[in-house]
Amino acid sequence: MKTAQAQAWRLGMTDMQILPGPRHRPPMKRPLWIIVLVSMVSVFLICAYIYPPHSSAACYIFSSRGCKAIISDWLPPAPKREYSDEEIAAHVVIREILNAPPVQSENPKVAFMFLTPNSLPFERLWDRFFQGHEGKFSVYVHASKDKPVHVSRHFIGRDIHSDQVIWGKISMVDAEKRLLASALQDPSNQHFVLLSESCVPLYSFDYIYDYLINTNISFVDAFEDPGPHGNGRYSEHMLPEIEKKDFRKGAQWFTMKRQHAVIVLADNLYYSKFREYCRPGLEGHNCIADEHYLPTFFNLVDAGGIANWSVTHVDWSERKWHPKSYRAQDITNELLKNITSVEVSVHVTSDEKKVVQKWPCLWNGVRRPCYLFARKFMPDALDNLLHHFANYTTI
Repeated sequence: MKTAQAQAWRLGMTDMQILPGPRHRPPMKRPLWIIVLVSMVSVFLICAYIYPPHSSAACYIFSSRGCKAIISDWLPPAPKREYSDEEIAAHVVIREILNAPPVQSENPKVAFMFLTPNSLPFERLWDRFFQGHEGKFSVYVHASKDKPVHVSRHFIGRDIHSDQVIWGKISMVDAEKRLLASALQDPSNQHFVLLSESCVPLYSFDYIYDYLINTNISFVDAFEDPGPHGNGRYSEHMLPEIEKKDFRKGAQWFTMKRQHAVIVLADNLYYSKFREYCRPGLEGHNCIADEHYLPTFFNLVDAGGIANWSVTHVDWSERKWHPKSYRAQDITNELLKNITSVEVSVHVTSDEKKVVQKWPCLWNGVRRPCYLFARKFMPDALDNLLHHFANYTTI
C-alpha cells in the first residue's frame, strides 16, 4: 500500500511545474565614469577659483570676459553691503547735482585760481595773457604765507581769505576748496582752473578759453598705481566707503566744470576719510592728500566725467620729490614747442615693474595737445618767457 502511494506521488510530481527559486542577482554596477568625471570637474573648478590662471589665453578658454568670469558665472551674486545714512545722503546729493541742468550764463567765464605762498612772480606774463579779454575770466589768489604785492590790475583786489598750507597735508585740499567756494559765488564762472605760482600759459587766451568752455568734462588726473607711492599709501581705515581697488593717484593741478566744483564742496563723506587717514607718516608711509583725494573722489562718483589727465605739464623725469625746474637759460622756443606738441598722457607706476601707462589726449573725441599750462618755472625765467610769449602763444 505504501509502495503504491509512493509511486503515485512521484508520478504526480512529474506532472507539476517546478517554479524557479529566487535569483541571486549580481550587485548593480554604478556608472563610475560619471562619478569620476564630476569629481575631476569639481576639483578643477575649486583649484581654478583658489589659484586663477595668470595668462590671458588660459582665461579665455573658458570665457571671453577673462578669469573673473570663470567662477562668477557659477556663483550667486555677492550681497551688497548696507549703506550708512551718511553714504545714502551723499550719494543722493551728488547724483542730484550731476543730473541737474548746468547753470546757464550769457557770458561764461573761466575762473583762474592761484594757490601761492605769497606774491606771484609771473603776474606780468599773466597780465599780457589776460589783456583784451575782460569779461571772459575771473582771478582768485590764495596766499598761504604772506600777502601778495600785485603788479597787474587783473590781480589787484582778487585775494581771498586764506590760511596756512602745509605740503602733503589736508590743508592743501582745504585751500583748493576755499578757492572753489570763492569762485562759485559768481554764477558766470563755468570752468575752474587751479594754478600755482610757478605756472605759465602755453597758448593764447582764446585758445585756452575755447578749449575749456566748450568741453563737458573736467581735466582731473587719475590713474591706478599699485606701487608704494600709489596704493601703498592706502589705509584700511577708509573702509567701507573707500576700498583699495578704488584708490587713485593724480596731479594736484586740475580744471573743473561747474557741476564738479559744486560736488567737491558738497562732499564731506570722502573728504573726512582723507582728512583722518591720509597724511605724512601715517602707518609707516606718506599719504599726500592732494595727490589722492580728488582722483579717488571722482573715480568713485563720476569716473566717466573726467579726462584722467591734467592739462598742466609737469616733468617728473628726474624721479625726485619735486618736478624738474626751468630756469632762465632753459627757456627756448624748442622747449616750449616740445611741451605743446605732446598728445599722449603718460604715467609710470611706482612699483618694481615701472609699468608705463599711455593714452591719447582726446578733446570731445578729437586728439589734441594735452597741455594748456606748464610748471615748474623759476622767477628768473620771467623775462625770457615774456620775450618768447608772442611766438609760443600764436594759436
